[in-house]
Amino acid sequence: MPTDIRFYHLTDTPLERALPQLLEKAYGGKFRTLVKTADAESAKAMDSLLWAYDEASFLPHGLASDKNAAEHPILITSTHENTHGATLLAVTDGSLTPSPESFQRVLDIFHEDDRDAARERWKTYKDAGHALQYWQQTDTGWTQKA
Repeated sequence: MPTDIRFYHLTDTPLERALPQLLEKAYGGKFRTLVKTADAESAKAMDSLLWAYDEASFLPHGLASDKNAAEHPILITSTHENTHGATLLAVTDGSLTPSPESFQRVLDIFHEDDRDAARERWKTYKDAGHALQYWQQTDTGWTQKA
């Protein structure tokens, strides 16, 4: 069964503002989420961001290094290893997911300067038979383009 892979092209706001909004939708949709960052330092920065991004919001999350990591609905890690049964993977570092079929949905979130690499990932996923969508930021929100 193909995985639903959605590419989110950041053109208007930075990852630090866009990702919490996407994670709120995923959490509201009852997805267990794995957030893939570039390295342990980036994971810690993402953890801090999610605690402080909005006083009125709360996203229950933690780091893969936490002793109770499997209990977090949103887990932040620097690997693609799905140790807590995530159904959604949010990739924030431009890496190709080695086993997208182990998730119901993958969000590939990329900046303008990563456009060429995102096209290569798109081609790889398409050739593997996954269901793809492309979303681009506009001044009014996300617009599906393909």
